[in-house]
Amino acid sequence: MSVSRLFFVFLSVLPLWICGTTCTPVKRATCPDIPANPVATPITSLTNPFTFANGQNVTTKDDWACRQAEISQLLQTYELGSKPPKPSTFSASFSRNTLTINAGENGNSISFTSSITFPTSGTAPFPAFIALDGGSLPHPPGVAIITLNTNDIAVQNDASSRGQGKFFQLYGTNASAGAMIAWAWAASRIIDAIEATPSTNIDPTKIGVTGCSRDGKGALVAGAFDDRIVLTIPQESGSGGTDCWRISDSILASGVSTQTASEIVQENVWFSTAFDQFASTSVDPLPFDHHLLIGLVAPRGLLAIDNTGIDWLGAESSFGCLKAASTIWEALGSPDTMGFSQSANHAHCAFPSSQQDDLNAFVNKFLFGQDTNTTNIEDNAGGYTFAMPGTWDPWTAPTLD
Repeated sequence: MSVSRLFFVFLSVLPLWICGTTCTPVKRATCPDIPANPVATPITSLTNPFTFANGQNVTTKDDWACRQAEISQLLQTYELGSKPPKPSTFSASFSRNTLTINAGENGNSISFTSSITFPTSGTAPFPAFIALDGGSLPHPPGVAIITLNTNDIAVQNDASSRGQGKFFQLYGTNASAGAMIAWAWAASRIIDAIEATPSTNIDPTKIGVTGCSRDGKGALVAGAFDDRIVLTIPQESGSGGTDCWRISDSILASGVSTQTASEIVQENVWFSTAFDQFASTSVDPLPFDHHLLIGLVAPRGLLAIDNTGIDWLGAESSFGCLKAASTIWEALGSPDTMGFSQSANHAHCAFPSSQQDDLNAFVNKFLFGQDTNTTNIEDNAGGYTFAMPGTWDPWTAPTLD
């Protein structure tokens, strides 16, 4: 089946989460088809968020909803693998701070659990973070922590782990999904379970997601692919997270030891095998980069946390990628719902007190509904420069009607 035909089928069943929390439903007949071969032309700069793969311009918020759907499908096709919808058989139960989820599809069935740590202050129903492997951020007062055991869902010990874990027991070892999409699927099922199980005392409209390092990559993907998640906080996610592939390649070429696509696909199974052909040769043919993965979160809340003291994490690449992505929030009229916070010279996944105010502001705004100031949170501890528009992002943000 051609990519354009896949896109048509995809749009015909497109859930509202593709649109983001504030856009109107897509008039699917107006969404352009993806070209038959969208990876035919190499692109050395970052791809323009406001131009469809066929060259049409994005001029309205309805257009942007279509563009988000296109970006989602391109990412699933060429990098991440397909995220299945809610399984046809699904149930959930809650007992002794443990949420149990049962899922079945095509004669296969699995069960997995998530533990919930409740706050000692606040009022139920509580807001909550889905924290991949427990997360590394200090637990905000009044917020529950729902732990997602990533290896239970999709094993990611090394490059030999592909197809292992409960996700693949359900959908088959040959499922196209890499581990991160499998985790994102599990995060969505946790939200389904919370919606179906009021006894959890969790507010399903106040759910965030977070994780650090490889779990930061997974948290970004989870937030990008489910708009019920109101706040996404990837921490030190590096390559495959908030870094852009093209910028990381440039940084490595300049002599800085930064992880790139060619290395990461040899390390683990976070991506679909479809990504290997680009990672092993050149990422330039990809009709996206990770500023567009980040942009799938828009206009919902996103705070990216980086550590400039570890070259391998590519904080400069993350800075440029996030600056490019910020034009999407700007175009949607929500520049204050996206920010990034950098600090330097601390252990990986530690959280210095210098970033606490930024974290508090976003948690209070999105999980407690407070009118906190999250405008211009763009801490640049690395002193990086990124001209806009410039070599990497030769576009300006339109005002989308």
